[in-house]
Amino acid sequence: MIDGAYAIAGAVTGFVVGLTGVGGGALMTPILLLVFGISPATAIATDLWFAAITKLVGAAIHQRQGQVDWQVVRRLWAGSIPLAALVVALVSAGAHVNKVAWLSHSVAIVVMLTAVGLLFAPKLNAFARNRRLNEPSQFKSAQKALTIGAGALLGLCVALTSVGAGALGSVMLLYLYPLRMTPHRLVATDLVHAIPLAAVAGGGYLVAGLVDGRMLLSLLAGSLPAIVVGSLLASRIAGRWIQVALAVTLAGTGLKTLL
Repeated sequence: MIDGAYAIAGAVTGFVVGLTGVGGGALMTPILLLVFGISPATAIATDLWFAAITKLVGAAIHQRQGQVDWQVVRRLWAGSIPLAALVVALVSAGAHVNKVAWLSHSVAIVVMLTAVGLLFAPKLNAFARNRRLNEPSQFKSAQKALTIGAGALLGLCVALTSVGAGALGSVMLLYLYPLRMTPHRLVATDLVHAIPLAAVAGGGYLVAGLVDGRMLLSLLAGSLPAIVVGSLLASRIAGRWIQVALAVTLAGTGLKTLL
């Protein structure tokens, strides 16, 4: 049976993700922790599968519009997927992963870092744009290695907290590809990168029996229609004001989770 409260939470998150590429883990995991009182491990595990399935629908729409930068996606995957698989294997192998207190603290820290990144993303992008124009050969020669490294950091964050693939990933891409990443391409590339990453990270938690199937179905009942609407509107509406509002919300929820 579909739970209406979970469906509403899923719809809000799905719409924001479709419109901006941001908010899957950063928004949903704190909601599950603070609003619904879900245990950290179950919240992270369920949110990873929620993000993977929801973003698959959104990514399909963006891909049909030809906005995915596959070269950048492959570079991110080279770093994120192996590290996420390793981290989840270690975490899920623990005898009492559901009682690991530091998981909620990890979520809070990454959420607050995400909020800061979203607020300062335009300034970071402007700084990177100047470097790209003034030092083109040096900047470009480092892009591949830095992108793989960024992917590894995202893999670590997502595997431990389910947060980071969209929000932190978008901030990193704005710095690494300041001339290449138009707003629509950034959203599309971010979404596609996050799908297998969330599935790989969620695999260990699924095997450990930490995914709440009923809650997941209710969340998806709201998110799947909403992400279609958000994805179709992404090329028509500037998502910056939503990112700022999301950043302020995340900063507050991160502090509340930590305290």
